Amino acid sequence: MSPLAIFFLFLINSSLASNTNYNVQNYGAKSDGETDSSEAFLSAWSAACASTSPSTIYVPRGNYLISNAHFNGKTCQSKAITIRIDGTLFAPSDYNVNSDDENWIKFEKVNGVSIYGGTFDGQGAVLWACKNSNKNCPDGTTALSFHKSNNIIVSGVTVQNSQMFQILVDTCHNVKLLGVKVSAPGNSPNTDGIHIKLSSGVSIMNSQIGTGDDCISIGPGNSNLWIEGIACGPGHGISIGSLGWKKQELGVQNVTIKTVTFTGTTNGVRVKTWARPSNGFVRNVLFQHIVMVNVKNPIIIDQNYCPNHESCPHKGSGVKISDITYQDIHGTSSTKVAVKLDCSKSNPCSGITLEDVNLSYNDHPTKASCVNVSGRVSGLQKPANCL
Repeated sequence: MSPLAIFFLFLINSSLASNTNYNVQNYGAKSDGETDSSEAFLSAWSAACASTSPSTIYVPRGNYLISNAHFNGKTCQSKAITIRIDGTLFAPSDYNVNSDDENWIKFEKVNGVSIYGGTFDGQGAVLWACKNSNKNCPDGTTALSFHKSNNIIVSGVTVQNSQMFQILVDTCHNVKLLGVKVSAPGNSPNTDGIHIKLSSGVSIMNSQIGTGDDCISIGPGNSNLWIEGIACGPGHGISIGSLGWKKQELGVQNVTIKTVTFTGTTNGVRVKTWARPSNGFVRNVLFQHIVMVNVKNPIIIDQNYCPNHESCPHKGSGVKISDITYQDIHGTSSTKVAVKLDCSKSNPCSGITLEDVNLSYNDHPTKASCVNVSGRVSGLQKPANCL
């Protein structure tokens, strides 16, 4: 064997030796779908966390019942934990098991965690039925959440049937969601696909999302978001908001949403704010290369957002919306009015630009509605109430 080959073999062996593997079955996890494996998963996490070298937690094929699992990285020695999942994780079908908890699988204060593959099934059908029957039900849990964490990768993961949000990114930095599949029925309440708040440097790419609420929702305090290559439907579209519930609230800025196809959704690209006093803002947003397929509200700014007409003083939204660009947006609307810009009467929108927007309704051109916009809306040939 040549010296060069020996050198490369040495590097490979060193790399393998430096990465310690932790199989959850060695810690007592059962793949029968009936035995609660929560403690086994947490034990594997504790061992990987204590390692001073990069480590891998492995979940073999099979079905694993996890009643609840919170992974805390505050005391972790390892700065690179990989979780490779070939199996499916199931939440309890009885929603009362976690009725006092907001999260099913939760990662908190972790750094350098990567999750590859696998399915997270929240088994939310029983709770959705309870909510849809107007009974007194708990809010439900989020299936997969990340809190106060940095440098996260989630790749090739399926999250489905969560009781509430499917994936939550909260107070995180540098998070990459790549090739994820998120699904829940179109009539499942409050099952946002991916919700982001108080975070920066989050990217969502090449993913398929269908839910009973927003495919992606962007809450207050977010910046430098990149969303690209998304198939959305069913659901309520991609929303910035709702914002402006609190008087003192962090804004949203530097957001790119591009190469998205919306199919049969309630909305396409939406910005929504409560009609309440607030110092929040939305600025520097680009919606680009968007395809609409039979979408009810393809382009919408709603600054009078008030679901169920509750808790709305109707004083005018204090959230300032500025420098929003809609570029290369084509397809079909299921309503005649495809562009609705309903801005705040007390704080009008400004810097709204539409370029190459071509939407049709029953093979005819669509209309645009525009209220409380400061200055002309660039790109609309016949804007209504836009001057």
